[in-house]
Amino acid sequence: MTSMNKVFADLPVTVFEAMSQAARDNNAINLGQGFPDDPGPEDIRRAAAEASINGYNQYPSMMGIPELRQAIASHYGRWHGLNLDPMSEVMVTSGGTEALTCSILAMVEPGDEVVCFQPVYDSYLPIIRQAGGIPRLLRLEPPHWRLNEEMLRSVFNHKTKAVLFNNPLNPAAVVYPREDLELLARFCQEFDTVAICDEVWEHVTFDGREHIPLIAIPGMRERTIKVGSAGKIFSLTGWKIGFVCAAPPLLRVAAKVHQFLTFTSAPNLQAAVAYGLDKPAEYFHDMRKGLARSRDRLTKGLESIGFPVLKSQGTYFLTVDLSPLGLNETDVQFCHRIVNDYKVAAIPVSAFYEQDAVTSVVRFCFSKKDETLDTALERLSDAVNRRKR
Repeated sequence: MTSMNKVFADLPVTVFEAMSQAARDNNAINLGQGFPDDPGPEDIRRAAAEASINGYNQYPSMMGIPELRQAIASHYGRWHGLNLDPMSEVMVTSGGTEALTCSILAMVEPGDEVVCFQPVYDSYLPIIRQAGGIPRLLRLEPPHWRLNEEMLRSVFNHKTKAVLFNNPLNPAAVVYPREDLELLARFCQEFDTVAICDEVWEHVTFDGREHIPLIAIPGMRERTIKVGSAGKIFSLTGWKIGFVCAAPPLLRVAAKVHQFLTFTSAPNLQAAVAYGLDKPAEYFHDMRKGLARSRDRLTKGLESIGFPVLKSQGTYFLTVDLSPLGLNETDVQFCHRIVNDYKVAAIPVSAFYEQDAVTSVVRFCFSKKDETLDTALERLSDAVNRRKR
């Protein structure tokens, strides 16, 4: 039989699908995969329904419907002070993953090196390798998961074509401060490197923290591709509407990739996202407050039964470092045990590493209803003590 493309043929099933299947097999509560258990904002869903019935349902513009591109540019102008031309610097994609794929394939050629930070989202490395790129992996560590000059100096060189940077960081739930962004920007400028910024969690930040996009850091406007996701902003993960924002020379090439991947996205969903992005600031602040309340509920519950929780600064996730508990099991073993024995699914953070993995940290999703979180906590109440006995 003809051999298959080894980049993809040799890939395992993603940890998200594996743990979700384990949750289904065990009739478990799924705190692994990152999606809410409510249907999303009703007014935005109604806007999509209205656009489907009374709007245009044929191929929309490849770049995205004009009203959405304008809404994206206006939204980032209000929130981040960015001055984007909606017609030459904004593109709509079928989700954040497609946006990242377009960006990677647009920038990376065979032999190019691409800096990636572990824990790393699972789509990055296969696409880099499919483009012929060489990932250069850096290891971030709990509890702070911060960047430093020594680590960057160890990998940046004249072959460094791009860096992939996820902020806020999934799974570690870190919102990076300006000093880390300025450090990364300095290396990008020194080595003439393009930054591909996965910023899909940009609105999901807590405790007064504000997301700072790398594209807004001095010197980065012309060398940054910013990726966003309506699915994460509005808790409508199934809609798969993503954004790419970049200077025209970068966006033009990303658009040529996009035309051969998905070409375009559902026009009714685009219209509804445009409506959502024009919502007043209070909507987004209230969304954060609601998610922060769920975060605090799960944090308090986990801590009360003995789990050492690392503070979540953003995203739908919080992490637990098992190392102080003396459980004598890895994060993978722990996740299999709790889904089988306690009917709660979580994600082992080691799955986000390709080499030299952190093996003691587990990720839980808190974007769930109170009763879902409470039931999960009840089931987990003896998971630590029973293992120690």
